[in-house]
Amino acid sequence: MPGKPKWEQLADHIRSQIESGDLAPGDQLPSTAQLKARHGVSATVVRQAILVLQTQGWVQGVHGLGVFVAER
Repeated sequence: MPGKPKWEQLADHIRSQIESGDLAPGDQLPSTAQLKARHGVSATVVRQAILVLQTQGWVQGVHGLGVFVAER
């Protein structure tokens, strides 16, 4: 059985940081470049993970500013 796709692993990692309180509501997520370097993934993987988290209501993007942890 194949493992989870990289974007799903990254989304799970960020979600767990939010659930544990390491990332609080209003905190800014690292940039795409920082996430790429930290996790050894492509920009496409980062974008897909962020898109999933936005769809699920965990984070929200603010045009020109970045992606922030949403109030839950």
